Amino acid sequence: MSGHSKWATIKHKKGAADAKRGKLFAKLIKQVEVAARQGGGDLESNPSLRTMYQKARDNSVPLDTIERAVKRGTGELEGVNYESITYEGYAPGGVALLIETLSDNRNRTGSEIRSLLSKNGGSLAEPGAVSWQFERKGYVNVAKSAEEDDLMMVGLDNGAEDLADLDEFWQVTCEPTDVNGLRQALEDASIEVLESDSTMLPTNLVPIDDIGTANAIIRVTDVLDDHEDVQDIHSNIDLSDDVVGALS
Repeated sequence: MSGHSKWATIKHKKGAADAKRGKLFAKLIKQVEVAARQGGGDLESNPSLRTMYQKARDNSVPLDTIERAVKRGTGELEGVNYESITYEGYAPGGVALLIETLSDNRNRTGSEIRSLLSKNGGSLAEPGAVSWQFERKGYVNVAKSAEEDDLMMVGLDNGAEDLADLDEFWQVTCEPTDVNGLRQALEDASIEVLESDSTMLPTNLVPIDDIGTANAIIRVTDVLDDHEDVQDIHSNIDLSDDVVGALS
């Protein structure tokens, strides 16, 4: 299992903790609202909304809360017009960061992201400086109760490109447009799906084998993640086994 995959596991555990605190709900609701505004409120004709809707349900967001977010997005209820902005930057150790936000005030969000980075050992980069090191991929996380052979058999027939063992679950990756179909095929095969979404996967990794640097990177990503406008943070960190063991 690669160091980046171990970083994905650490992020997953943090997401679970955020969900317990209800912190994740606000971000998911905002994503549903934006998806509905951009592509309409019909799940069948708006795959982005379908993905965000399912992600919210996977994280136990109440159905009526999701439906109100959809109505705000379509204009049936009054809502805020959010803008999708991705910031590029660096964490300590030269690790690249892609910071996805939804903002109702571009100037405020940009200023605050820059400040959070600089105060925690990072820096904001120019557009394009970091993004070339990532590619968007879809993923479906599957319960460990599933057999690897079954996952491979269903996955290969439905757009799966890779299968990774992330300790507590399997992660099947695919093209973003194949996420919903792959998830449905796995569920139809009675395979327990935990969640599905799209993400930015790094094409170039930065190895980190120093625990102090690793903690500094985690600190800056945690501070950024706590910002209400930040929806997701992607990095090209590659943690060594020793560092992962110390973090655990």
